[in-house]
Amino acid sequence: MAAEPDPRAPQGGLVNIASARALNIAVVGASQPTAAQAQAAECVGGGLAAAGATVITGGDPGVMAAVSRGAAQAGGTVIGILPGTDRAAANPWVGIALPTGLGELRNGLIVRSADALLAVGGAYGTLSEVALALATGVPVVGYDTWDIAGIEVAESPAQAVAMALERAARPRS
Repeated sequence: MAAEPDPRAPQGGLVNIASARALNIAVVGASQPTAAQAQAAECVGGGLAAAGATVITGGDPGVMAAVSRGAAQAGGTVIGILPGTDRAAANPWVGIALPTGLGELRNGLIVRSADALLAVGGAYGTLSEVALALATGVPVVGYDTWDIAGIEVAESPAQAVAMALERAARPRS
């Protein structure tokens, strides 16, 4: 992306718009997580928000609510891409609720809006998001989730955050 004059910079210097933009990290996972998965997701949300990333989820309960809570409490931006048509169905920590009316097909929107995907726990919905991400070149980091080729495994929530941010910042081919 081309650099543009930045009025905040000394002498009208240039700023790279791409580097100034927040990374979008989608966090997906179990709708009925274990207590450990919910706690990990909340830590992930807080860590991503503290790093300045925008957190994207499906806006539902479970891991999506826990990561949303962690990000919101850390002052971050949380976008929920909802399966239904009612904004009010989003968990209470979603700052921007986007109802789609697409049901599970909204998983593709979650993946395509992300610079990286981070999975915590999960069942078949999570598996579909992981598969779509891997098929489209979106980097996938996993913590306590599916054990399949292509998922880069993190040993802790903090490591998952660091890995997702690093992978998201890499240029994609």
